[in-house]
Amino acid sequence: MSDDDLKTAILNDPAAVLEDPDVMRALLHAHDGNNGEKVVDLRGVFVERLEKRLDKLEDTHRNVIAAAYDNMSGTNQIQRAVLAVLEPNTFPDFLDAVQNDIAHILSVDVVRLCIESVSDDSSLPHGVITPLEPGAVRSYLVGEQDIAMRKITLRPCRTDKSTVFTASANRVSSEALLRLNLGQKHLPAMLALGSEDVDRFGHDQGVDLLNFFASAFERILRRWVA
Repeated sequence: MSDDDLKTAILNDPAAVLEDPDVMRALLHAHDGNNGEKVVDLRGVFVERLEKRLDKLEDTHRNVIAAAYDNMSGTNQIQRAVLAVLEPNTFPDFLDAVQNDIAHILSVDVVRLCIESVSDDSSLPHGVITPLEPGAVRSYLVGEQDIAMRKITLRPCRTDKSTVFTASANRVSSEALLRLNLGQKHLPAMLALGSEDVDRFGHDQGVDLLNFFASAFERILRRWVA
């Protein structure tokens, strides 16, 4: 392309030059060379700073969109999980939903409903339900530490995980523990979600959605244990 042809092309479509950062950068550097070594064109410095800010803004924009999508996806999962445990009309069907539907919807490998009891009630189903002695929920959550129990605990599994996950403990590497309040007339309970992935649950993850699910789940469970 001759110089005249190039000039005509630019004049016909100046946006092709103005919107191309590589072309604009080359033009600015060419202008800096004409100024001599002792002259600094602050416009070039200003443009470079703007480019860096724009790149940072674009990265932030992408991260915000990704976070919003993840949040929407997580919200949808929790809503489906709540509906799954609201649907059953009998306690066995409710337990089946906890063991199967909840595990599938929340993409976990093992689910256990841990209920403290003053007696060894052999009538409790020993599938999804794990009977515990009084005080066992607190002991598993915080050990001997004199601290308040959180509603949600996310962490890699403890060495005594078989206390909660029973025969399936060898499949669990990380756990989400949802502390349940069943009312003044009942001992504490806990919904334990176990994953084979050691990085699935960690203390640095958000718990807002699980907090909501735990609050909804304990209210539903109260209907069956009242």
